[in-house]
Amino acid sequence: MSFTSFVWEIGNISNKSSRKRHRLRRGQAHITPEASSSSSPGSPGSLTVQIEQRQWANLPPELLLDIIQRVEQREQCWPGRRDVVTCASVCRSWREITKDIVKTPELCGFLTFPISLKQPGPRDTPIQCFIRRERATSTFRLYMGLSPGELSKLLLAAKRVRRATGTDFVISLVGDDFSRSSNKYVGKLRSNFLGTKFNIFDSQPSRDSTVCSSCESCRKTHPGKVAPRVTTSNYNTAKISYELNILRTRGPRRMQCIMNSIPVSAIEGGTAPTPTAFTNCLDEHSSPLLDSAGRRPQVGSTSRSMQNVPLVLKNKAPRWHEQLQCWCLNFKGRVTVASVKNFQLVAAVEPSENVTITEQENVILQFGKIGKDIFTMDYCYPLSAFQAFAICLSSFDTKPVCE
Repeated sequence: MSFTSFVWEIGNISNKSSRKRHRLRRGQAHITPEASSSSSPGSPGSLTVQIEQRQWANLPPELLLDIIQRVEQREQCWPGRRDVVTCASVCRSWREITKDIVKTPELCGFLTFPISLKQPGPRDTPIQCFIRRERATSTFRLYMGLSPGELSKLLLAAKRVRRATGTDFVISLVGDDFSRSSNKYVGKLRSNFLGTKFNIFDSQPSRDSTVCSSCESCRKTHPGKVAPRVTTSNYNTAKISYELNILRTRGPRRMQCIMNSIPVSAIEGGTAPTPTAFTNCLDEHSSPLLDSAGRRPQVGSTSRSMQNVPLVLKNKAPRWHEQLQCWCLNFKGRVTVASVKNFQLVAAVEPSENVTITEQENVILQFGKIGKDIFTMDYCYPLSAFQAFAICLSSFDTKPVCE
């Protein structure tokens, strides 16, 4: 039985208990006129809507919990996963129960709600996605799926905007709206003029309570001032740098990512920031894991703490293949075309951080080419889909002094 038929049957059961009340209003249409949005609560149109919503909201909690659990367990991938989102869209009671049942990607390994794109991926099995590049429109689309031939779910989209001093990649939840004033805006990637250094900006802070409290304190301190109109805040959550290779004697590209919002303890049993909802708190640019002076904690500092040191990622060094006469990495079949853009990221740690060799060799993000304008992207904990996508976008920018 399909999900639509299943919900229809539940609706019929609920209708039996209120059939007498509907007989008095059998002549009324269920299509609410435009004026009903401003009508009084006691008007016939609003009363009909309230009765219909009450039928779904008044289902027994045990029955409702069993329904949503069955749907969540049955639909493990897209597009079937859409039924889980539909359950959360019925009414408030359905939404609260669905949010309690659906776990984060770290625990269940699935991407369900839009906020899942800002949450860390699973620890064991990476989430496999692919990126499609559209040269004509300078857009890049991230899809959920193993290959482009399958029915895929659009996760994120980015548009490249060239500036006089660098390049911006504006990231959105949809593929046709890249405005910063839109509620679909999730962040951006900004490069310098040479394309060697990048900054990842998030539309919301990784630690909401600290930033929101500072916003409130600012409003209390300056009650007489009128706050300027700000569309969306940007929070610097990561920095990406590519080593210069002007003489082309160092082999493939070398990159390093400083994840300011993720502590290094996250790869050794710790936790990474996991937002539960999109926030609208506006504040100045901030980096959660920077000190009060805006600097990153020094390696030899005596006050060094695993919780306050940001995670640093580096590309895994490839090996030279004598027979093929090229640099090679083991992508486990996920990459099939040689490209300067291909890379694997692992944790760059120091001996004092006591990180095991296994964790140091664990590939957190890998990106590679499989066809013309088609690339795979596999990521796992502690990176989120948004962070992984932004890192991969940096590989598309022109780097004449790094190759």
